[in-house]
Amino acid sequence: MTSTIDLPFMQLFLTNILFILILVRGIYFRYSGNRETLFGLLMFGSGVFLVTFFLHNVDMSMGFAFGLFAVFSMLRYRTESLNIKDMTYLFLVIVMSLMAAVSKLPIMHLIMVNSILCFIAAIAETKLLAAHLYEKSVNYENIENIRPENHHKLLADLQERIGLDVVSVKIGNVDLLKDVAELTVYYRTQNVIQQTQNQDNLPPTYNGLVKQENGGS
Repeated sequence: MTSTIDLPFMQLFLTNILFILILVRGIYFRYSGNRETLFGLLMFGSGVFLVTFFLHNVDMSMGFAFGLFAVFSMLRYRTESLNIKDMTYLFLVIVMSLMAAVSKLPIMHLIMVNSILCFIAAIAETKLLAAHLYEKSVNYENIENIRPENHHKLLADLQERIGLDVVSVKIGNVDLLKDVAELTVYYRTQNVIQQTQNQDNLPPTYNGLVKQENGGS
């Protein structure tokens, strides 16, 4: 028995696309503003649904099955590492696509399950669970301030120079020859999405700090 493009297929496909859009466009993109990841999640979910739907009834040899698994195992974002939040959304997209393709749930039950997943994701993105913190990677040249006794000076200097409500700082590699330290700054802001979307228009340096915006949680 093989799957065909018929009315049930279109219902499942459109339902899957609808809820992936709700998840990644209505929830994920609203808080992250990352258009590239939005595109990747949408296309990844569509591809998983189509491949799974058309192949789950096909008799496959063990070698072909392992080969298919190997192909999927290579579908990793090797050029840019995914943070835990992005990987969680990727996992939810795969779950939704697999349920739509092979679960055999009635369409109304599938809608209910997907609605519950989207609701949980929406609640998790709010401040009901925890306050939002975002991170910025910077190269900091005033390494005297990274000493434990100067921690308050470090926070005050970063707040003044980058204009953000800095909450905490994690110190990475320290180059004593160049007097430069790699810092990860955690901060609160109300304009994270706008800053992320305008990131490409920012100058490469700002008051001695090399800036790179990253969404956090």
